Amino acid sequence: MKHVLASLCLLRAFLHALTQCTVRASEFQLDGDYLLGGVFDIHHSVTVYHDRPEAIDCSSQPFSLSSYRKFQLMRFSVEEINNSTNLLPNVSLGYDIFDHCSDTHNFPGILKLFSADGLIQPWGEPHKNVSKVMAVVGPFSSTDTLTIAPLFMKDYIPMISYGAAYSALEEIEKYPSFLRTVHSNKNIIDVIVNIVQHFNWHWVAFLYSDDDFGEDGKDLFMKRIKATEICLAYTHRLNNNTNTSLMFKQIEAQRIHVIIGFAPKLIAEALIESAIQLNVTNKVWIAGDTWSLNKKLHKEKGIQNIGTVLGVSQPVVPIPGFSDFIYSFKNQTHCKNAEQNMFCNQVCNCSNLSPEEILAVDPSFNFPVYSAVYAIAHALHNTLQCGVDQCNGNITVYPYMVLEELMKSNFTLLNQSIQFYENGDPQFGSYSIVFWNHSGDAEDIGFYRFHPSVHFFINNTNIQWYTKGEVPTSLCSPECDVGFAKEHDGIHKCCFNCEICPDGAYINITEDPYTCIKCKETEWSTPGSTSCNLRVVEYVPFTDIGAIVIMIGAWVLVGLTLAMSVLFAINYNTPVVRSAGGPMCFLIFSCLSLCSLSVFFYFGKPSTSFCILRFLPFLLFYTVCLACFVVRSFQIVCIFKIAAKFPMLHTWWMKYHGQWLVITVAFVTQAILLLFGYTFAPPKAYNETLEYPDKIILGCDINLKASFGPVVLLVFLCSLCFIFSYMGKDLPKNYNEAKAITFCLLLLILTWVIFATEYLLYHGKYIQTFNALAVLSSLYSFLLWYFLPKCYIIIFQPHRNTQEYFQGLIQNYTKTISQ
Repeated sequence: MKHVLASLCLLRAFLHALTQCTVRASEFQLDGDYLLGGVFDIHHSVTVYHDRPEAIDCSSQPFSLSSYRKFQLMRFSVEEINNSTNLLPNVSLGYDIFDHCSDTHNFPGILKLFSADGLIQPWGEPHKNVSKVMAVVGPFSSTDTLTIAPLFMKDYIPMISYGAAYSALEEIEKYPSFLRTVHSNKNIIDVIVNIVQHFNWHWVAFLYSDDDFGEDGKDLFMKRIKATEICLAYTHRLNNNTNTSLMFKQIEAQRIHVIIGFAPKLIAEALIESAIQLNVTNKVWIAGDTWSLNKKLHKEKGIQNIGTVLGVSQPVVPIPGFSDFIYSFKNQTHCKNAEQNMFCNQVCNCSNLSPEEILAVDPSFNFPVYSAVYAIAHALHNTLQCGVDQCNGNITVYPYMVLEELMKSNFTLLNQSIQFYENGDPQFGSYSIVFWNHSGDAEDIGFYRFHPSVHFFINNTNIQWYTKGEVPTSLCSPECDVGFAKEHDGIHKCCFNCEICPDGAYINITEDPYTCIKCKETEWSTPGSTSCNLRVVEYVPFTDIGAIVIMIGAWVLVGLTLAMSVLFAINYNTPVVRSAGGPMCFLIFSCLSLCSLSVFFYFGKPSTSFCILRFLPFLLFYTVCLACFVVRSFQIVCIFKIAAKFPMLHTWWMKYHGQWLVITVAFVTQAILLLFGYTFAPPKAYNETLEYPDKIILGCDINLKASFGPVVLLVFLCSLCFIFSYMGKDLPKNYNEAKAITFCLLLLILTWVIFATEYLLYHGKYIQTFNALAVLSSLYSFLLWYFLPKCYIIIFQPHRNTQEYFQGLIQNYTKTISQ
């Protein structure tokens, strides 16, 4: 046997000389002035029951490539800091990292981290020997953290977890030296609830892992949804013995379309793979941050059939230089026996991994690892009072001193300000909201930011729902239509029947969606009302488009009358101006302008003064206008017909200025009628409530008896004017004042017939606008069709504005009559 062993040793020496391999330092250990501890679950243990105490050999357990990537990220971070000239100058960091694959059979490495020279100081003894480890990075899971954290708390050794989200870890009394670079489960649950509320899902299932992380998430979710419309329709604990077939049948039986998966990566993988095998379809899956960026599940055959997957993830922050580090490290040639003398659970057996495989896995939690290492380095930098070139080597550093500086952390790392709250939770970071698209990628569709204030956003347009368009629904009962009250149907608030609220009642779903509330006596409602409202008060404001247009029209009318007045004044002695009425034209222009005042009082909130001014200017001054045209039409007939047959009448008319007498009598009569009518029964604001049960139309109440006299006078003058002007219909073709007056009167009559018809058919607020439009049309009918043609002749046909031209017309007509 001795000869055999000797031969083997010689053979080994010969092979070693031929291969010339490089013996590398362990991936798990690095010497330095100050040591960092690291705890990473590079392998995951399978539950095995032993009949005696036994530490587990992690390297024999299933390998986790994503955890290995985090492990390499810590190594890279330390190397980067050691190569830095700004952080810890002339001070080197080392590390002692352990593969922590079990929370129950994996303590030798943990004990080594807080031991001093292999000895653990009893708590009651004075501290003579202190651990060389200044702080610990890890572990990842909440259960592992809860198990080992108390061991480090006794000596205030800082422990920064890059993945433990268990909410109770924020209790500073129990965990005084615990910090983390990920947010608590409270925040993750907040994001999930926001997603559910954003899409109006009320009926959800919550599947959680059978560990501290899952139980904590379930408890937080149930508390969080109490004040919301979300109902937890189904909940189930997930472990290796879960009957997923029965579970999915129960979910389907309750018509649940939204499933929240709150579990670690391996359990989530088993859940989704089971859903694919069992052909679970048409669901929306909401993934927690532990598996939302899982690369393996994206490539599973049939993943598209399970429905739509949304997720909450740690934002992917690229770490500059990490890829180069992996390629450099993995491309070296190393001896296979280099790690044979390593401490327990410091062996990986992963030398066959390619750099591409490491870099292609789920990048979640990379920045939490990176920021944890840098936070410790900055704290140590401050503890050692480091300057630009060197640190104070005379300071004896204890872990609690590093902890004090950690709690005061305030530095910028990859554009993020790294700070911690008093309980050790991070004041930085955010969550990404992702969607698993059809290309097999987790596409960012939103975010949830914490600082400086909470900001939640989802871009719905980027989501390709399994429904091929509309957002899926998940309801126990369809939402009641507006005006319907809910009636409980079962134990869940999301399950109900709908009943419409009757007349005289309404439903206020924010206060009590289950009771129809009776209206007060002063209120009203129709069936299916959501409130009992007072009648809506309506009137046409000055800002109304129609009102603005009409008021502009009134100002234009004033401008036109002013312009025509100037034109007529300049051409006062010409035949056209004299035939149009001479000085009477200026009276008509003035009255038309004064009539336009009425238009402005049809808008705005009516009052007694508004109601008076709405009718008074028009009735009074339009009477003068009509009287002028009565006189003018009579004069035209008199000149051509009556003067020859009744010369005495013509003489009397000219001697006593009959035209002004008629105008004065008409004006005084109308003024007296208006004075008496408005004294005893003035128009006043009136609330129209009969036509519309839900509205009050503000208008003006007109006393028919008081208004009868002024209106009759206007109708009388209009009729008289029409008779005289119609008598002149056969006057000379080119001498058409009578025809123009007739046409204006026809437009006037048509305008008020149309308004009267509208008034009978329509009783809304815009009847005031129509009334104002009728008034304005009445004014424009004379301005445009009587005076505008005269202006055209004066400006563009001056040859027709001569004495000879008019004299010729009259002589020709006289000869025609005499013949």
